[in-house]
Amino acid sequence: MTNQKTTIIIAAALVVVLLGASALYSSLSKSEASASAEAQRTVQPEDESVAAPDFTMLDAEGNSVALSNHIGTPIVLNFWASWCSPCKNEMPVFDTVAAELGDKVDFIMVNLTHGGRETVEGATQFIKEQGFTFPVYFDTLLEGATAYSVRSIPVTYFIDTEGNVQAYSAGSMDEDTLRQGIDMILAE
Repeated sequence: MTNQKTTIIIAAALVVVLLGASALYSSLSKSEASASAEAQRTVQPEDESVAAPDFTMLDAEGNSVALSNHIGTPIVLNFWASWCSPCKNEMPVFDTVAAELGDKVDFIMVNLTHGGRETVEGATQFIKEQGFTFPVYFDTLLEGATAYSVRSIPVTYFIDTEGNVQAYSAGSMDEDTLRQGIDMILAE
């Protein structure tokens, strides 16, 4: 009889612990999702200027181009892939703003092209089908992804004329957020 009571008490305690853990997990997940959604709609300024890491990518013709070749003009550096839904959602915004500000800001749209899920051909076809006109570069050796510690995409960095990262935004951006980041590097 004592063993039955002990088993029932342990089982009841286990149920209480599991229900509590489930409620805590649910609460934290909602909080994190909310924070993540908010982070996607804001530009996070850097606490202090950090030199933008240099890396080499390929242009549409297959020529090597270093990010440092663009220093001297404000830069919007975006990492993306054609299979990424949030990336696809923000592309029309980038295209519109790039068409408007292309003479004042370098838009460097870097496709993470590792040859598996994403290829130069597939990314080029996607850009062509969508009619986007911003310049596209290809990070075939993932040098840029490594230099910027890209863990998820899309992610955008705002680099001033001196070559310093002033801000970044993780996640898909709307036009207001993109312009907020650009204002940070044009004001320099």
